[in-house]
Order: sequence, then structure tokens, then C-alpha cells
Amino acid sequence: MIVMVPRMHILIADKFEQSGLDGLKAAGCEATYQPGLKDDALAEAVARLRPDVLVVRSTKVTEAILAAGALKLVVRAGAGYNTIDVAAASRRGIYVSNCPGKNSVAVAELAFALILALDRRIADNVVALRQAQWNKAEFSKARGLRGRTLGLIGVGRIGREMIPRAKGFGMPVVAWSRSLTPEAARELGVAQQASPIDVARASDIVSVHVAANAQTRGLIDANFFDAMRPGAYFINTSRAEVVDQVALSWAVRSNGVRAGLDVFANEPAGGAGDFADDIVKLPGVYGTHHIGASTDQAQEAIAAETVRIVRTFQETGKVPNVVNIAKATPATCALVVRHLDRPGVLASVLDLISAARINVQEMENVVFDGAQAAVAHINLETPPGSDLLDQIKAANPNVLELSLVRLG
Repeated sequence: MIVMVPRMHILIADKFEQSGLDGLKAAGCEATYQPGLKDDALAEAVARLRPDVLVVRSTKVTEAILAAGALKLVVRAGAGYNTIDVAAASRRGIYVSNCPGKNSVAVAELAFALILALDRRIADNVVALRQAQWNKAEFSKARGLRGRTLGLIGVGRIGREMIPRAKGFGMPVVAWSRSLTPEAARELGVAQQASPIDVARASDIVSVHVAANAQTRGLIDANFFDAMRPGAYFINTSRAEVVDQVALSWAVRSNGVRAGLDVFANEPAGGAGDFADDIVKLPGVYGTHHIGASTDQAQEAIAAETVRIVRTFQETGKVPNVVNIAKATPATCALVVRHLDRPGVLASVLDLISAARINVQEMENVVFDGAQAAVAHINLETPPGSDLLDQIKAANPNVLELSLVRLG
């Protein structure tokens, strides 16, 4: 008798493209589309619907939401995943995945829109016209971009999209990133800087493109703004947590820095709501509503990537772009078992390891051509003694050879 695997149930709790909904249906999934769910309402839906997969964009996924049902996977339909309690997901064995790089062009386009808007004072022009004021003499004052140095903090996918756009405007580029090597800098055609502060000193315009994490929180601080040139432009389309907001406000008020911001410290949780942040009231600050990834092109690409993640998980059990798999485990050694490919071989090995109270961290079994023999690699937290190895070898005649490899 063949047992059919039930259809995977997907709960989508944010706005999602129709092409993505169609793609999930074509993959044989049952999709419940309820954009706008959040907080207690989302937890209740997870408990009631018991979805296998939760898809979100900006909605926060808390431990209470993760604990409410039987989720196997949370997909962030976007790049950043700081709105998801990844640690809580890891404790519960729930995969967290994202869609990196699919919005890179859109964010780079917005960053340059903010640069141009600051330089030509586009928003102020519009406001004056709507107030029936004509002031060509004032608004004719602009520096222009050609020959101005663009400084990049971060040269991941979005930062790299900034480089050809800057060169199209005739702008030299300097850059810093923890991962940037001299070879990569030469290949990208940028001048590598030793630190973010060095970028601040060298640039007429600074654009920030780093993920929000423990290493980048507060990365752009008072010392950074002290190093910026008076009247320089500062662009942030990454995350507000990366920037010391008090220091940024000081730089705008006291050092003539002009800022173009798509992200803020006090953003509403949903797509609309009341917003109060004094920084947007400062002259010289232009803001947008966290719309960096919000182009039709980007959302179609993200929807397609989400479908690919879900389809791959459904068909293989593997999760593309997973962000919470351990890069290192407590394993200290690998038990290598060369064996005939017969039923029960690995079961007997694992039973003896379990009886010895040794924890298995990772395991892989590779089968040779013809499916007559295989080699298993079993990573163990503590090394087995020679007596246990002898027991494993004696317990099953299909075990051909054992070896122990120290890790690290």
C-alpha cells in the first residue's frame, strides 16, 4: 500500500503576489491567504489552521506565534529576518528561510532616488509648488553628482548594485565591508577603506547596506558622524538599528548633514498606522515609508523564490536559504562506518551509541553505485571507547569497517 503525503498547508500573513499564490497551488499546496494577520490574531490562526509553513513580510513572528501550532518552516518573503524570533524557532526545530538578493535592484534604485532627491531638493520643490509658490532662484542651487565620492557601508548584493549606478553618474566609489578583500575591491572597481569611519572621511555621500544583527547594531555612531564632511549626504535603506539615531539627529542639526531615510526606529508594525519620529521633522531629512523592496519587479521575484523554497521543502525536505542551521556543533569526532547496504545496519549502530549515552549531532549515509555498500559519517558529541567500537563491529556482520576521526 502506498501512503500519500498530505498536502502542505501554507499560511500567508502578509501581502503576496498572485503569481506566488498560483505557484503554490501548482505545487500542490493548500494556501490560506490572510494578509494583515499579526500578534494575537496571527497566533490564533496558527493554532486553528495548523499550517506547515508561515510566510510573512514585515509581520513580526514571536515565540508565542511559533508555539501556537505545528509549524515546520517560516519563510520571510524578503531579505532581512530580524522581525522573526529565530532563536525561538531554532529551539523548536522550525526552519527559518529568506529570499536574499531578490530585492537588491529595487533597494539600490530607491537609494539613488533619495540621493537625487536630496541633491535637487525634489520634495521641497513639490511642496512649494503645491503651496502656489515659485522659487526658481532658491531651488536652482544643487551640487550635482558627477565627481562626488559615494561611500558604501556594506558591499553585499545591494551594495554591489549601487556600484554600477554610481559609475553611471560619474561617481568614484569607496567601500568598507567585513567581507571585502583587496581582490574583490579591485574586481568591483572600488577603493577599499579600513573602517566605516574611513568611508565617512572620504565620502561626499554615504549609503548604508548592511544587515541588522549583533555585529552591526549601532555601527554608525557618533564617531562616524563626527568624521563625515560638513554638508555630506547620508542614506539609510537598510535598518534603523544600524544607526545611532541621536547621533544622526545631531549631525543633521549641527554638521549640515542631509539624510535620506527609508527606515526608522519607530515604524508601525503593519503597512499603515500612526507614525511619530522627530527625525523626520528636521530640515534636511527626506523620508520614505520603508518601501525599498516594494516594486512590482522585486515582489514578483520574491514570490517566485518563496514558491521555490516551499516546493523544495515539500519535495526533498531540504530548505533553500535556511538561516538557522548551526554552522558549528558540539561534535568532537566522526564515526565512519563502512557497511553493506542492508536493512538494520545503521539502526544497530545507533542503538549502541544511544545506550552509551553519546549524543549524535549530524549524520550522513553515502551509497555507492549499485546500492551494495555505503559509508555513514556519524558526528558524535563525545568519542566512543574501544569497547563500544568492538560492540558495534560485533553486533552486525554487515559492518565492514569502523574508524574514528577527530574533528576540529
